[in-house]
Amino acid sequence: MRQIVKWRWPIVIVLLIATVGLFLAAPNLSKQAEDAGAIQLASDADSQRAADILQAAGASEETISLVIPLKDKVSASDRTDIGQIVTDLEKLDKPVTGVLNPFESEETEGQLVSKDKKTVLVPITVDGSQEEITALAEKIRADVLPNDRTIYLTGESLINADVNKSSQEGLKRTELITVGLIFGLLLIVFRSIVTPFVPLLAVGVTYLMSQSFVAFFVDWFGFPVSNFTQIFLVAILFGIGTDYCILLLSRYKEELTAGHDVETAIVNTYKTAGRTLLISGIAVLVGFSAIGFADFPIFKSSVAVAVGIAVLLLVLFTLVPFFMATLKEKLFWPSKSAASHRDSKLWARYGGLSIRRPLLAMAIVAVITVPTLFTYDDDLSFNTVDEIGEKYETVKGLNAISDGFGAGESLPVNVILKDDKDIVTEETLPYAEQLSRELVKLDGVKSVRSISRPTGEVIPDLYVDRQLAQIADGVKDANAGLGEVSQGLEEVEKNLQSISGQLPAGDEATAGATQLQQAADGLGQINQQLGAVGQGLQTTQNIPQAVGTLSALSEQLTQIETGIAQAATGIEQQGAQAGQLGGGLTQLADGVGSANDGLQKIEDGLTDVADILTEMGDSKTIRGTGMFIPKETLTNKEFEPVIERYAIDDETGLKFEVILNDDPYSPKAIETVAAIKKTTASTLKDTPLEEAKVAYGGISSINSDLNDTSKADFSRTVAIMIVSLFIVLAIMFRSFIMPLFMIGSLLLTYYTSVSIAELIFVNGLGYDGISWAVPFFGFVMLVALGIDYSIFLLDRFREETINGLETKEAMYISMKKMGSVIITAAIILAGTFGAMMPSGVLSLVQIATIVITGLLLYGLIVLPLLIPAITVSFGSGVWWPFRQKENKK
Repeated sequence: MRQIVKWRWPIVIVLLIATVGLFLAAPNLSKQAEDAGAIQLASDADSQRAADILQAAGASEETISLVIPLKDKVSASDRTDIGQIVTDLEKLDKPVTGVLNPFESEETEGQLVSKDKKTVLVPITVDGSQEEITALAEKIRADVLPNDRTIYLTGESLINADVNKSSQEGLKRTELITVGLIFGLLLIVFRSIVTPFVPLLAVGVTYLMSQSFVAFFVDWFGFPVSNFTQIFLVAILFGIGTDYCILLLSRYKEELTAGHDVETAIVNTYKTAGRTLLISGIAVLVGFSAIGFADFPIFKSSVAVAVGIAVLLLVLFTLVPFFMATLKEKLFWPSKSAASHRDSKLWARYGGLSIRRPLLAMAIVAVITVPTLFTYDDDLSFNTVDEIGEKYETVKGLNAISDGFGAGESLPVNVILKDDKDIVTEETLPYAEQLSRELVKLDGVKSVRSISRPTGEVIPDLYVDRQLAQIADGVKDANAGLGEVSQGLEEVEKNLQSISGQLPAGDEATAGATQLQQAADGLGQINQQLGAVGQGLQTTQNIPQAVGTLSALSEQLTQIETGIAQAATGIEQQGAQAGQLGGGLTQLADGVGSANDGLQKIEDGLTDVADILTEMGDSKTIRGTGMFIPKETLTNKEFEPVIERYAIDDETGLKFEVILNDDPYSPKAIETVAAIKKTTASTLKDTPLEEAKVAYGGISSINSDLNDTSKADFSRTVAIMIVSLFIVLAIMFRSFIMPLFMIGSLLLTYYTSVSIAELIFVNGLGYDGISWAVPFFGFVMLVALGIDYSIFLLDRFREETINGLETKEAMYISMKKMGSVIITAAIILAGTFGAMMPSGVLSLVQIATIVITGLLLYGLIVLPLLIPAITVSFGSGVWWPFRQKENKK
């Protein structure tokens, strides 16, 4: 330290040059956080796999929506105005890929106009980055939307953009409030105009350097970054940096008060408080470094704080000694003394209780903390909308959709099936419909839109029972048609016999009569066979046999028609009366021809029925699904738009849109996604779609993945962090006992604090739960920062025991000396987190609530009562398995 004091000017100059240079050269950390996105999931997460599949298939478009609330039911003028808006939107270039007019058909109107006719949606399909979509929204607002109508623009990308915007605005407010708050608190603590500038300058240099390093690391090594990164850097560095400066300055003031010269006071300060600071800094560094073992990039992004702590230690051991050596006693001008170095009367009273009556002290802590633990339900919320509140247009749009169409309509769950081969076939679609049918049965699912039910409604004609009913109706119609043909032919037969009796005498007439009689006899036989065919259709349903018989009868009718026509020609040549009879015969021949045509149509129809029945017999899908897709259905032009919407990647993939009953952001929606996954897996088993890759997209699926990932990361990171802290503390304090109750006291404090936060935000304010990221960050912040205060106390305790004091006396002295420092540090750190309260970001407000509650609870109750009580209860055994050394004088 003497060398640092000696070379302080060159050291500070190099430090300042490095700070300015790094700041000017570093990338923009805010822009990096915005580009990284609000939610970053691992590549094997279901929702991320769904996004990757759609991206690779060129089907990664998303939908943003114009939401048009109306005062009255939609009118003709509304239709005209909205049609004009659609026309203007269709003229826009990329990233717009399509616009759906809600009034282009009854089908679209049924989907895009609410039941009460007072809310209209105009879906806009877009394909671009969040930045491009945000720019498009601004262009639509400025150039397309009329000023005299209330129209909201909303969508997932636009909501995420608002979250980023809110976070950046919150960061700016937090920075200003933090600096002002710390300056004010330091003025009160040190009663000096000069002293507050030292921590602010030291932490300011630290923050600028840390931010620059982190920005470079993001570019060079893909360092994790998120909206939380800068906010946590500000809160933690300003809070803990100020705490460390208070520790150093208080000890420095104590050394000066003891009569030491400036250099000796600096050296002694860093031998004692500097060691404590180093232990604390290493503990916090290890705690935040442990976050690097998390899988979730957003959680890992707070590892940037570890970079900040490393820089902070460097600055505290270089820049702060510079001010001490340069300003000397003027560092505390104009105050003659500072409240921070005085013995703490409050902690002296605490010590009197916890040291003399440790069991009572433990009981008091239990009474204050334990009851709240029984109220904790671990309710989590994944509602991104809650993060920014209802002042944003995107949120107003979502609320309007929810009111008009139902909460789940705005953001459906997408089930994606992807195979290496074509899965849009007559053999596979029945199984796709089977999946739709099973999904819609689930509690929480309102409807399913898919290739087999594009409007969300079942298509009965695809089911075999409906098809067989239609076939039966067709057979009945064919039978009725045969009856009509038979009646017509009977009439022809009677007329032929009548005409035959009216023919004049003569060889040609006799020959004609014979020919007509033969035709009449033939018609009689045909009628008998038609009756047999009809009876056979009714009883045996032997359609192929009927078709064969009808074909033969048709040939016979053709011959009879020809015979009658020839007879008519011959008779017409015999005089006037015979000519009239010949004309009648011609009409009868035409009647036979018409009957034959009818018979041909019946035959063709029955042939089609026979073919369909043969296909059904060969189909393997009917028994399992109850469905049958006739050939050429998929090549029908009317089916092309359906395939285009729900098939992806050259028909090797399928998309299902599952509309939920509940708010897509709600915990209930997450439960429904779990049920959807389970049902999909069981339904596809042992089907042609079993080998297809399955992924789940949509905000509810993302939240489901967040739930699984955050819980797994919380458990793993907490375990790693606790073990790491235990090892560091065991080495630093040469004790296995101390780290156990230090960490245990912080766990008690954390769970009490998060229980109080849940009571406030869930039971009191009515949120679904604590924001999903809050328990993780709250734990990391409170434990990593709170450990400092137990280190402050117990390292001073270690120092006093080394100087020869017995356990109780050493603890009592330590509490008096460190009480004011710890309380002041806790208040300042709580204040820096309090600066998050006006940020407007719910998760930051909740994190601040947990940390503030925890720090004050720990600094005022748990630490002064529980830690001394446990320490004196162990006595000299607190150093187990090591033995504490004493200074030999």
